[in-house]
Amino acid sequence: MAGKLSFVGRGGNGDSIVMDAGADQGGIGWGHSPMDLLLLGAGGCASIDIILILKKGRKDVTDCEVDVFGERADEMPKKFTKIHMHFMIKGNNLSDDIVQRAVDLSMEKYCSASATLAAGCELSYDWKLSE
Repeated sequence: MAGKLSFVGRGGNGDSIVMDAGADQGGIGWGHSPMDLLLLGAGGCASIDIILILKKGRKDVTDCEVDVFGERADEMPKKFTKIHMHFMIKGNNLSDDIVQRAVDLSMEKYCSASATLAAGCELSYDWKLSE
């Protein structure tokens, strides 16, 4: 424990991240909440997949951002009931079909974080391509 409700988590590679409850729950606000990290992890996992799929197809992807939105239940344990991911993908000479395929493959086949969350809630996604 790093303070009130702050904790330092250490991954298998030794890297650390600070987690904290919000001020409304007695935390200090030094880090992300564990529930935020669930969303961030799923967004990161899917984005990595998308970039790797496009690069494997020798596509010139220059950026991939994702906004992840989650709705939670009102009662305990206040789990996520809905999660939506909106991907913004940039690159040169990318087509809608190619990007759609990469996003679908990530979200429906490869992203283990998204698949884990989808087992317990409604998961949706969309994307936008810009060059």
